[in-house]
Amino acid sequence: MVRPAWAPREVDIDRPSAARMYDYYLGGSHNFAVDRDLARRAVDGWPTLPLILQANRAFLRRAVRYCVGQGIDQFLDVGSGIPTAGNVHEVARAADPDARVVYVDVDPVAVAHARALLDDDPRTGVVEADLCDVDAVLDDPVTRATLDLDRPVALLVVALLHFVPDELRPGAVLAGYREAMAPGSHLVLSHASADGAPDVAEDHVSLYRRTDTPMSMRSHDEVLAFFDGFSLVEPGLVLFPRWRPDEHEVVGDLEGFTGYAGVGRRD
Repeated sequence: MVRPAWAPREVDIDRPSAARMYDYYLGGSHNFAVDRDLARRAVDGWPTLPLILQANRAFLRRAVRYCVGQGIDQFLDVGSGIPTAGNVHEVARAADPDARVVYVDVDPVAVAHARALLDDDPRTGVVEADLCDVDAVLDDPVTRATLDLDRPVALLVVALLHFVPDELRPGAVLAGYREAMAPGSHLVLSHASADGAPDVAEDHVSLYRRTDTPMSMRSHDEVLAFFDGFSLVEPGLVLFPRWRPDEHEVVGDLEGFTGYAGVGRRD
């Protein structure tokens, strides 16, 4: 295919990317034919997948508003993905105009678009780094210039850890962030799971093995362990739509719905 003008030269446009597939699921336009093809196959095998991902995005928005309500005015969004409507800084600033946000991603397309979108915004920053390299994220000059890590911060790890295999010790990675976070900081986390839909989830995992970021579905108890050292706020670790739904959001029958979300506080 012809390389779009917005695609960095180092990006392989012939291999699907989880970040660009997620952009496609959410109705974005920064994805390639190879991403759309694999995403459509995923939806064919799991028709409720777009609803699940939209529910995950809605959880992110609610969690950001909750954190602002707890007095947090700075956010570290790791694995932020390709910018789309309802970004963290937009949601946070609707409640606190002075909120600061650093977006972190390892995908060059996501980073390039975030920088283009936020280049003239002094209260946001964009860092190209891997979640698992805690020092690279926290010690980056952009992070240090934008956030004050001596004050509470919200660490957002939303729809990301299922792309981190067990051998990279995701729990230890989160512990590294936790130790650097001031008391009163929050962890906002969501994670894919096969609980409730094991057959379609297995096929979904097989599809993602064709990308550079294969998936590791985890159970409720496995995801819960990621909150070690944090105090879970009510209602705990639950299905995306059940985490503090807004008054206008009706949570109906969630049979076959998968994925867990929660928010924890570092005391």
